[in-house]
Amino acid sequence: MSKPDDISGPRDPYFLSIQQALMNAGIATPTLLIDRARLNANIDALKRHLPEGMGYRIVAKSLPSISLIQHVAQRANTDRLMTFNLPMLVALSDLMPEASQLVGKPLPVQAARLYFERLPPTRIEAADHIQWLIDTPNRLTQYQELARSLNRTLRLNLELDVGLHRGGFETGADLEAVLKEIKTDPNLVFAGFMGYEPHIPSLPTTLGWRDKALAGAWRTYRTALEQAAEVFGSEAIAHITRNAAGSPTYRYYEDTEIANEVSAGSCLVKPTHFDTELLEPHLPASFIATPVIKSIPKTRMPGLEFADGATRAWDPNYSKTVFIYGGHWLADPIDPPGLSYNSTFGRSSNQEMLNGGPELNLTPDEFVFFRPHQSEAVFLQFGDIAVYEDGEIVDYWPVFEASA
Repeated sequence: MSKPDDISGPRDPYFLSIQQALMNAGIATPTLLIDRARLNANIDALKRHLPEGMGYRIVAKSLPSISLIQHVAQRANTDRLMTFNLPMLVALSDLMPEASQLVGKPLPVQAARLYFERLPPTRIEAADHIQWLIDTPNRLTQYQELARSLNRTLRLNLELDVGLHRGGFETGADLEAVLKEIKTDPNLVFAGFMGYEPHIPSLPTTLGWRDKALAGAWRTYRTALEQAAEVFGSEAIAHITRNAAGSPTYRYYEDTEIANEVSAGSCLVKPTHFDTELLEPHLPASFIATPVIKSIPKTRMPGLEFADGATRAWDPNYSKTVFIYGGHWLADPIDPPGLSYNSTFGRSSNQEMLNGGPELNLTPDEFVFFRPHQSEAVFLQFGDIAVYEDGEIVDYWPVFEASA
């Protein structure tokens, strides 16, 4: 094992500018912020890639703020949303009643029933724009009974297993039977298919495994469309939703032969889990900023002080310590450079310990910046999102209530 190099160094002027904006705005608590210029660049990068005729559906769980969603919808010129739970479904139906919402996971039928109970009477038309996701014949039966009890028409989208093996229909007899059942029920409308394939970029390219998996996913989707056309007719199928992709895979779709819309959300703010080759055109646009509470020039471990000198000599990145306001987030420190968690001291949600090298120069009340690993859970932990643009905090975007 080789001796670690010192990776501490001067701060990035970009983050120093954000730090000054936070201080000018009087912010002194852990804050989730979005760089609006980078967000806009990411939206534009996504739209530039989409082939002619390809729709874009915003993944609401990955951008869990109504103001953020509305900003993306306006800039991307779309009214399509993918929604994943009951609270967001109700909230978005109230605030964006004209939006087309595709439920991104099969909800228990009781959750669907509660949706109709909680929907404000003035927003009941929003229910007509929802596609409920169905993954099994049993769930179809449950939603049939719901439609009958409500005396209303439900639009159903069928989840396809295109290789992820997280549930959904495979092509064949079960899919055919479900399609025929929907056709014969006056309370149901076949709205389309959803086929999600986030596993593909993670597969090795060795022996063409990744290409084979992608071809297999598209082959399954194509077969499902052929089965639907046999039941409903080719003309009807031409107008259904053919949803596919997510942030990791939307760039695979260069025509509308299989899908006529793609879903994405995380790539617009680009947490670390989306640092992939396919998403290289996108910029990190979301960060956690938190104040330094204590800055200690020499790292000392409780009960292990006798080993501190040897540890610092071996690893210069262990030299100094800061304790921050809060912590234990799903995130990695990014500025100042060279900061790392201390696995011996452990994690803390109160005052997280971070270590850095000799060039670390932080004083209390300055900020440490992190990149989130993901957006959907992390964004909900900090209150309103601070919007950064042109050297200033220009707005605050409320987030949804925490929900699963």
